[in-house]
Amino acid sequence: MTKPADQHFVERKWHIFAALGSGIFLASFDGGVVRVVLPALVTEFDVDFALVQWVVLSFSLTQTAIMLGVGRLGDMVGKKPIFLSGTIAFAIGSVLAGLAPNIEFLLFFRVLQAIGGAFATALSMGIVTETFPASERGKALGLFSATVSVGGIAGPILGGFLLKFLSWRWIFFVSPPVGLVSFLLAWRYLPSAAPGGRQRFDWVGFSTFFSFLLALMLFLTFGERHGFRSSAILGLLACSLVALALFIRTELRVREPLLDLSLFANALFSLNLSMRLISFIVSGGIMLLLPFYLTNLLKLDPTVVGLLLTTTMVFFGLASPISGIFSDRFGYRLIATAGLVMLAFGCYTISTLTAETSVPGYVLRVMPLGLGMGIFQSPNNSAVMGSVPRERLGVVSGINVIGRTLGNTAGVAALGALWASRVFVYAGPDFAGDVTEATAAAQTAAIRDVAFAAIATVALALVMSAWGLLRGPAVLHIRKRSR
Repeated sequence: MTKPADQHFVERKWHIFAALGSGIFLASFDGGVVRVVLPALVTEFDVDFALVQWVVLSFSLTQTAIMLGVGRLGDMVGKKPIFLSGTIAFAIGSVLAGLAPNIEFLLFFRVLQAIGGAFATALSMGIVTETFPASERGKALGLFSATVSVGGIAGPILGGFLLKFLSWRWIFFVSPPVGLVSFLLAWRYLPSAAPGGRQRFDWVGFSTFFSFLLALMLFLTFGERHGFRSSAILGLLACSLVALALFIRTELRVREPLLDLSLFANALFSLNLSMRLISFIVSGGIMLLLPFYLTNLLKLDPTVVGLLLTTTMVFFGLASPISGIFSDRFGYRLIATAGLVMLAFGCYTISTLTAETSVPGYVLRVMPLGLGMGIFQSPNNSAVMGSVPRERLGVVSGINVIGRTLGNTAGVAALGALWASRVFVYAGPDFAGDVTEATAAAQTAAIRDVAFAAIATVALALVMSAWGLLRGPAVLHIRKRSR
């Protein structure tokens, strides 16, 4: 029988979805639009690209590092106040970023934006999961993923328009009005129910986890540029491992841990979270190479490059809600496995790109990549979020977001480094320029090697998925017991 609080959720589920969807749209839009204006910022502030790239990195690093703590706070004090405060902080940070007088202030305000974004998005998937009944969860999470893709598509297109006719500052000024809509909808429709009982926040766990993730992200980010064998980079890796050990030790001893490590004893949760991480490693790494391919090898106009880079997000957005509906009807495991197969096929088609590929040929080759990610993500999200008790949805929602951001960063670092190393091999021992200056043959051959490495990585996820299919009854038993 439906409880009164649950009935309140069900009756207003689409109003709640609209509030959360507008918030996640903002986060996705910001990620796409900021990259468009990076060259303009180099000129505006008279700085080099190495510094300007931190306009993106400061945001992603901050969000990833605090996401788990935000999820725990949501489980402690309730999701509504966390979401509302995050929406306000993001809007204020956006206005201040648009008014920034120099690059230093812009980076500081980007951190404020990231904190607000983490508060507004870390709990969204958890709220959707507890708002919609299990029979509609896949459809809701599929539409949620489609909203992400719409933001990712709108960002580069609108960013180019604003940059051409107004200025880079307007990319930050368009966010507050959408944030206001999200705030008003959440204020009106999100239930104010707070968890019962008095709980303590695990500050030691938060600090050690923050240190672990920050050091790891810095290791992946700087290792790609300075070499993973340098003493400073290896020192970051050592700090990350020490912090991880301290975090695990703390969580096993503290009475109210930031992360209940017993969650990972749930085979369904661990399996699907691992596959999620792998999928974003693959997509993040390949998406890094596509702008270089379109610009350096196909010699396309920047406006055309921006439009073509939205191709994967378009097909991702088309596939996500459909796969969510099918996963509700036929089960998430088969649909997720089909998505991984399509993702592997997409990696293969990427391996066939050449310097003579036409624009329609490019679209046909990247289409399976977007379809594969779209087909896989909705049932995977449903499996992860549906495998844990309701009182842990906040922290698991944060973990789910961390899986995406950490996977993207690892993919950029690992597959980017692989591509650069293979370019040098194919260019020959006499080549001494930048990798982007190598011959078209060397660059496309390196892309082929990266694509095959990506196929091998997806194959690992397929092995996990096959194991899950074979363990079907046991996994279902774990799921029912945990709920």
